[in-house]
Amino acid sequence: MRIPTPLRRPSFIRPLLRPFRDARRPFALMATGIGVQLASCLLLAVPWLTVNPSHPLLVIAAVLAPLAVVAAATPWLTAVQRERFRALVRVDIPEARQGAGRYGIGTRAGRRQAVYHLLAGPLVALGGALTALLGLVSCCAATVYVWVWALPTWWRLSQSGYTTQAAYLTAAGLAGLYATAWLTGALARADGRTALRLLGPSREERLARRVEDLTERRADVVDAADAERRRIERDLHDGAQQRLVSMAVNLGLAKVTLPDLPDDARKVIDEAHREAKEAIAELSSLVRGLHPAVLEDRGLDAALSGIAARAPLPVRLKVDLASRPSPTIEAVAYFVVSEALTNVVKHAQASGADVTVERFGGILLVVVSDDGVGGADVSPGGTGLAGLAKRVASVDGTFSISSPPGGPTVVTVELPCAL
Repeated sequence: MRIPTPLRRPSFIRPLLRPFRDARRPFALMATGIGVQLASCLLLAVPWLTVNPSHPLLVIAAVLAPLAVVAAATPWLTAVQRERFRALVRVDIPEARQGAGRYGIGTRAGRRQAVYHLLAGPLVALGGALTALLGLVSCCAATVYVWVWALPTWWRLSQSGYTTQAAYLTAAGLAGLYATAWLTGALARADGRTALRLLGPSREERLARRVEDLTERRADVVDAADAERRRIERDLHDGAQQRLVSMAVNLGLAKVTLPDLPDDARKVIDEAHREAKEAIAELSSLVRGLHPAVLEDRGLDAALSGIAARAPLPVRLKVDLASRPSPTIEAVAYFVVSEALTNVVKHAQASGADVTVERFGGILLVVVSDDGVGGADVSPGGTGLAGLAKRVASVDGTFSISSPPGGPTVVTVELPCAL
């Protein structure tokens, strides 16, 4: 048995019907908008429909009182409009900031919303009503043949030229229907843009929110990168480094417990033992460069004390912290001191250095100075201080350096800390 395929519209019909399919949601948006604005207009007309004031003071009261009621109902009306756009055209209008302890018409956001409910919204609703009227008239004109054939036969016979007139009316009605669909979409787009501008946050608020969002995302990226460095440090310390230590111990035991080995074999063992110890030293240095375990376990004071002890020149260290900053800030401060001392050793020709780390409220101050020849360069092709400045800037810190020719060089870094 052959099952007949369902009837489909010819392909040339679909482009003709597309404007009307695209106008479904805009038409629903306009219809609900007319309903909401009609309620507001009825509220404004209540004093004129019930009291009919004639005294000038009563007229002023009849004008101002409904406006005050609409202004007081602005938050509720705004919530209704947001839900209307979200449900019908999937446009999410974010809430505007009212300010601490301030709500309604007393804020800039409240005044913008009142302008929409009292001026922009009614104008768009009026345009929607006129567009709907145009669509109704156009529908009647497009179906004029139906209306004509509903009339008695004697009328059609007496009106010999009605066919030509009906054809013109049908064409005009179809054009009016297409115009209605286009106007509905245009009004919906205008209503959406106006609502986003007046019911949502202002341009300054959107920029401020964007800056806050980018700041939070950057902080998350910095925290994630620091957490990844700590993970790599743990994996190297607990994995590869321990294997190298075990191998070095075994090679050392082989040298002691196997005295009868040939000279060539003993030479190979000695060479392997030396290479293993050098690899352990290099891996230890790499681990400290990634994220030293002492920084996470004992804090900034102990980690910087280790740097000062390993430095090949005298380093006077002063750390005054009432409480530990966040792990990310600790890591940045550690690498600031480490990189700055590395530059002192490589380039400054100094006889000593001073490192001071202090906390003043929400600021962690790091100062590294030396008595070297000066002339430190912060440019990208300089001594690595440019990368250090970028690292400080990644957490919204400030980096400054004073290094005149002949010295001294003073690196000052301020890092934000949560109170």
